[in-house]
Amino acid sequence: MPNPKRRHSQQRSAKRRTHYKAEPVTLSKDSTTGELHVRHRAHVSEGKLFYKGKLVAEKAPLKA
Repeated sequence: MPNPKRRHSQQRSAKRRTHYKAEPVTLSKDSTTGELHVRHRAHVSEGKLFYKGKLVAEKAPLKA
């Protein structure tokens, strides 16, 4: 497996890493409950688990 012959400078590594940025989380409004939630994730509303506006579980799972 190929390895670099010489050490890369800190500046060179920093230049490469400048494009790694944290993006804001996209929120959506649920059609049935009207709550804001993270997209493509199930969310709890009033003790019930919802996904894509549909009831998935009557009792939400407990967080560990």
